[in-house]
Amino acid sequence: MLDNYIFQLVLFLAVILSSLFTLVLITLPSQYNICKENVETETDEKKLVSKGKTENKTVKAKQGKTVQVVVLGDIGRSPRMQYHAISIAKHGGSVQLIGYKESEIHPDIVFNPLIKIMPLTPSPSFLHSSSNLLFPIVAPLKALWQAFSLYYALGYETEPSRWMLVQNPPSIPTLAIAQLICFLRNTHLVIDWHNFGYSILAMKLGPNHPLVKIASLYENIFSRSAAFHFTVTHAMARVLSSSYGVTALPLHDRPAELFRPISWEQRKQFLSGLEQTKEYADEICESSSLHRSPGWKLIVSSTSWTADEDFSILLDALCAYSAAATSKVKLPKILAIITGKGPMKDYYLERVAALNQEKRLLNVVIQTAWLTPSDYALLLASADLGISLHTSSSGVDLPMKVVDMFGAGLPVVGWGKFEAWPELVKQDVNGKGFESSEQLCQQLVELFEDKDGKLLGKLKDGALEESKRRWDEEWDRVGGKLFKLT
Repeated sequence: MLDNYIFQLVLFLAVILSSLFTLVLITLPSQYNICKENVETETDEKKLVSKGKTENKTVKAKQGKTVQVVVLGDIGRSPRMQYHAISIAKHGGSVQLIGYKESEIHPDIVFNPLIKIMPLTPSPSFLHSSSNLLFPIVAPLKALWQAFSLYYALGYETEPSRWMLVQNPPSIPTLAIAQLICFLRNTHLVIDWHNFGYSILAMKLGPNHPLVKIASLYENIFSRSAAFHFTVTHAMARVLSSSYGVTALPLHDRPAELFRPISWEQRKQFLSGLEQTKEYADEICESSSLHRSPGWKLIVSSTSWTADEDFSILLDALCAYSAAATSKVKLPKILAIITGKGPMKDYYLERVAALNQEKRLLNVVIQTAWLTPSDYALLLASADLGISLHTSSSGVDLPMKVVDMFGAGLPVVGWGKFEAWPELVKQDVNGKGFESSEQLCQQLVELFEDKDGKLLGKLKDGALEESKRRWDEEWDRVGGKLFKLT
């Protein structure tokens, strides 16, 4: 009797396991069909063009050139991944752009029939705590939420693709989920390295924290399973080769067509219409064109208001500059426009308010702005000087904001105390690097007290020369060849 019960139990378990295995096989994501490569299809789409008009346009999509572009972050705040999508579509590739849809997306993406946006479901608000104490609890829960939503989006809400281009960081859980989906769907994984995820985590928890060590090992292991790699600098490619044993193709950031120098008339018109600058527009333009002193100078800094961009450096420098302008009457006043969103914004705005009450910013006006991409590009083209506070957690990444500033012909001073900085900024040619708030203040004084404008003019000429180097040329040379589109 006992043997009969055991036999029935084993048979029941076998049926259950067999059913589960069959269910898993049936519900696995569909695979990419390599037989579709090099086949072109024509689709008639209505595409929005200038001034709200529409036109019928026949678009040829190369079915074998399908790419999923994945960013586990806000698509609108990931310009490089947007530029990837635009470049792939320009060459007839079909793009599925996967990420969070929180801010405005580039219009060349929104109205491109070859690019489909697949929004990810955001995690619940209680998983967004910035507390270091709760981090070991909240971080795994958030990673699990992201892992499930990303797996479902990549495996079931999207069509299988030939390539999957993934932004790193964040690496957890992105790289593991991406590799699993690529294995199941017969897709080639390409990692686009913007930085190292563990180095950013180390800024929050410290380099010796167990989670940082786990993140470093995780990133190392999953990087080896990718088919190809892009990096934003040669320095990062060198680190990947020496530490991870993988070969990467450096693909430097370059500005999109949106970022271009503008005429004096365009500048005055824009500054006169922007809420933050209209009060000072005439004096800014006169100071720049006729080198009148003291006048006003417009500086711009774009920040994510996070720990890897220490805004206090700029605040301390502006306080020191204000004091110098009190004793040096030839120094112009400064209007500083700070753009961007981030977790530490309110903290620094409170500091700015306190400094104003203490009368330490008498010759400086600090304003914040969140602009559309087109207005942000015009602001950069209208400024006298750009400021970069990016300190680089790894030492081998570069700030995209400087690339955009150069695209607009705007000279830059920025934190230059990291290895990759010289790959982007040529000292005293198109910009300057500083390593302290005192040095930044000194640079502002030197550039702005020169009434003939020769020092700033030299950097301006260098930035204008740098503006000629564009994303399309760089991408076609590296990305286009990898995806076999050029």
